[in-house]
Amino acid sequence: MYRQVRRGLLHVPRVSSAFRSFHASRQTMMPQISFNLADIGEGIAEVEVLQWFVKPGDKISQFQNLVEVQSDKATVEITSRFDGVVTKVHYEVGAVAKVGSPLIDLEVSEEVAAANSAGSGPKKAAPAAKKVEPLKKAAPTPVAAAPKAAPVAPTPTAAPASLSSIVRTKTGKVLTTPSVRRLAREHNIDLDDIPVEGDRILKGDILNYIAQISDSKYQPPVEETPDATSSTTTSSSSSSSFEFLTESQTIPVNPIQKMMVKSMNAALKVPHFGYADEIEMDALDELRKQLKVVAAERGVKVTYLPLMIKAASLSLKYYPILNSSVSEDEGFITMHAHHNISVAMDTPKGLLVPNIKNVESKSILEIAEDLGRLQTLASQGKLGPNDLTGGTFSLSNIGSIGGTYMGPVIMVPQVAIGAIGKIQTLPRFNKAGEVVPVKIMNVSWSGDHRIIDGATMARFSTKWKNFLENPTSMLSELK
Repeated sequence: MYRQVRRGLLHVPRVSSAFRSFHASRQTMMPQISFNLADIGEGIAEVEVLQWFVKPGDKISQFQNLVEVQSDKATVEITSRFDGVVTKVHYEVGAVAKVGSPLIDLEVSEEVAAANSAGSGPKKAAPAAKKVEPLKKAAPTPVAAAPKAAPVAPTPTAAPASLSSIVRTKTGKVLTTPSVRRLAREHNIDLDDIPVEGDRILKGDILNYIAQISDSKYQPPVEETPDATSSTTTSSSSSSSFEFLTESQTIPVNPIQKMMVKSMNAALKVPHFGYADEIEMDALDELRKQLKVVAAERGVKVTYLPLMIKAASLSLKYYPILNSSVSEDEGFITMHAHHNISVAMDTPKGLLVPNIKNVESKSILEIAEDLGRLQTLASQGKLGPNDLTGGTFSLSNIGSIGGTYMGPVIMVPQVAIGAIGKIQTLPRFNKAGEVVPVKIMNVSWSGDHRIIDGATMARFSTKWKNFLENPTSMLSELK
């Protein structure tokens, strides 16, 4: 098969034509395909590559994690739809990938290649859930970042099949997303225990299961916010060491910052007006101390913020115009029945504003549980699109970092936002004319002056203030 050929001082074996033909036929047995970045939804056009789980030469299987990417809304782990061998990675960590562009090249079987070229993967994908028409796009702002407005319906939408993974449940194999698996892990839940209808576990299935299982089995994550101010605007950088610049640097704008730019441009078109007041917090502080004992039995940490959020929801029932949005042509106002209250959070990735869905129908402890879950996910950079979209009203507890009065920027298409200042013990006169120490908290509101007037904002703020200063009055509003 080989013939020795002298070339200079070296003897080079020459491969016969028959062997070359056999070798070439082996190479063509494994065709290559490109695995493209699928449409993640929510209007996302590009993502930043955070980390790769594979490298060229790795043998991978279906639903194996390939890469973690970050959009302006969420961090997503993309999984493979194919079995094969990675031959090329198209993006370095930190690069921006466009939807529809190839992420990796794979060496696959002829059957897989044929199925892919025909427009289908080796497995039939489950149909995606029907989505509700979004309200309007918006994004983070300096005080309380603005996520894109999206469906206000509480039911989470299913992720695309290309981003799904398979787990084993009592009903057999079903599809679920990496974010759902993370949520289950964070709440110490075995996916085998989740009752599911159909072929997919959704986030709603997890949340419904959490509500049904016993307290002894459910161990929610511990909220890690400062107890003194109950903030979710906690600074992640305060506990880390600072790195001072020794020379000028030019860095690319990350996806969250890009959305902040868009948000500021949108906010400039809205005529803002401000209103400020102070609230005596002593009575609320006493109530919180009592609730802490009850909440501890359920593994929940109650801070001031869940009480403020619930008081805001009760006040919005009287003044629904503050829980509304304006159409792009300014011809319609939509007053939302659901109170999806957004809360600003300072994270390692930047300012994010997830929202607690359906606050109007939740107890204070349920709000505290949701708040703790969102804080944990935000600190890990794992908030999902459903957490970051659909907000109808905003609160920013910037006082946990510092400051008393602020000028918050409205999160378009929302029409109102409140910035909560730090709690201070200050001298005040009581009814007898005596000077006494009182816990005082300042609040600053911003409203969209196109549809909200100062009198309406003042009445809303007074109602909210009364609930906080007389917290037992909230009991008469609960159903």
